[in-house]
Amino acid sequence: MKVVVTGAAGYMGKYVVKELLNSGHQVYAIDFNHKEIDSRAEILDVDIFSGSEKIFEQVKKPDLCIHLAWQDGFVHNSPKHMENLSKHFTFLKNMIDGGLKKIAVMGTMHEVGFWEGKIDENTPCNPLSQYGIAKNALRQSLLLLTKNLDVKVYWLRAYYILGDDRRNSSIFTKLLQAEEDGKKEFPFTSGVNKYDFIDIKDLAKDIVAASTQDEITGIINVCSGEPVALKDKVEHFIQERGLKIKLKYGAFPERPYDSKIIYGDNTKIQQILDKKNRQ
Repeated sequence: MKVVVTGAAGYMGKYVVKELLNSGHQVYAIDFNHKEIDSRAEILDVDIFSGSEKIFEQVKKPDLCIHLAWQDGFVHNSPKHMENLSKHFTFLKNMIDGGLKKIAVMGTMHEVGFWEGKIDENTPCNPLSQYGIAKNALRQSLLLLTKNLDVKVYWLRAYYILGDDRRNSSIFTKLLQAEEDGKKEFPFTSGVNKYDFIDIKDLAKDIVAASTQDEITGIINVCSGEPVALKDKVEHFIQERGLKIKLKYGAFPERPYDSKIIYGDNTKIQQILDKKNRQ
């Protein structure tokens, strides 16, 4: 399959490109920075925000587009989310108008906003950040656009991502930095809230598996489906990496808008993976 990946050198992108290549697909990679992209991919020097109606031809008429590109993904109230929203939609619309039949876009649990319990494709969305608002609007617009078209849409909703921790802005990144700075304690909450964690390499496998099959479409949670207490995950991280730093429990109160438990329903992605493993 010919696959174009936007944001190919980003935190997720480089792993998705590698997984696609290892699965035998022909990959066209698009990003501002080419340094982290697997050399087996063909790099395309194309501005996806140009507004060009010929963008589908410019990116080699792929069978599938995996749209990961997103500015300031770790800065949830950056003005860039809303500034770029119409550019994302125009790119996707022009790709579809040009002839694209399969499109996968990276979603986020932050589309949902505050929620306690399991999230599935029918969970109501009330996003509480500019990032969540923009992603939610893009999903609604894309699904409305393609409602009566012969186009398969995979909206891949991610949760808490671990791994390659120098390249993200998670608590794990901050822990590593504090250890390097010689700190003996790391200010922490009670850590009792439970979240859905997934390693970046497993996430890449889920993204590729979901995007390259035809039977299950729409919103697909790319997640573990297992809620784990933050303190358990962080303590395991410290132990696994042999860090000396200790957590200072109760240094920060729990934020009133933080859910006690939030995780994804992994039914769809599990069905996809089970079928792939049987083949």
